[in-house]
Amino acid sequence: MNQYRFNMRRRLTPGIRVLIISNVVIFFLGWLLPELNRYLVVYGGLVPQLFTKNLFLWQPVTYMFLHGGFMHIFFNMFALWMFGTELEQQWGTKFFLQYYFITGIAAGILSALVQPASQIPIIGASGAIYGLLLGFALMYPNRIVYLNFLFPIRVKYFVMIFAAIELFASMGGRSLESGVAHFTHLSGMLFGYLYLLWRQHRHKSSSGSKPKKKIVFHWGSKTKDYTKRSSGKKEHLSEEQELEKLLNKVRLNGYASLTEEEKDRLLELSEKFKT
Repeated sequence: MNQYRFNMRRRLTPGIRVLIISNVVIFFLGWLLPELNRYLVVYGGLVPQLFTKNLFLWQPVTYMFLHGGFMHIFFNMFALWMFGTELEQQWGTKFFLQYYFITGIAAGILSALVQPASQIPIIGASGAIYGLLLGFALMYPNRIVYLNFLFPIRVKYFVMIFAAIELFASMGGRSLESGVAHFTHLSGMLFGYLYLLWRQHRHKSSSGSKPKKKIVFHWGSKTKDYTKRSSGKKEHLSEEQELEKLLNKVRLNGYASLTEEEKDRLLELSEKFKT
């Protein structure tokens, strides 16, 4: 069954491990030191007015590592682990982190430009997390997840519902005043989609002869290879086929269906064929 398999024993991939540890350490430092936390929110959070007028250019990066409370960071890190693990396994750590930061940074910048005079700090990794949701839906559109842990729904519809909620919540241009940056969430999805389209176009138009890491995206029910494969490098053909077989098994049955040996082999091949 093409269903998301929830497995608490799932191993943390390298990129996700670094992201979760970094976010959790910063959160508890701020929780233990309230004065430091206020300083972090003002100077590390994304304050549109400070970013646009005072050129605090680091804020679109640092805001992603700050959270407003335990439930805020818990659900963000849970979603990062739940949806990001398979993406990193399939994309490789380098591309996964590129995608994560590009969607998060771009979402923050657009949010600041939409309300440049706002003095309300935007904090949280939600822009990047929503980008991951979009990426997961493109990779595994027909995977079944459980809405509120109760109602089965295909991932593509799950993401559509969340996108619609964020769209309606962001209307009126005053979403920051509610305490939730709905436009940032929506922007993360938008830039995630645009970035993957750009990657598709880039790989289709590439004419280099050097073999590149095979990055597979799933649009609809089909599998497409957006990396141009070199016909002159046949020594890598068998390993590429092995990688394709493992990725298809993950797509159909979930990462947890792999044996420990297959997981290690998947990670090894993902690291080997780097871009």
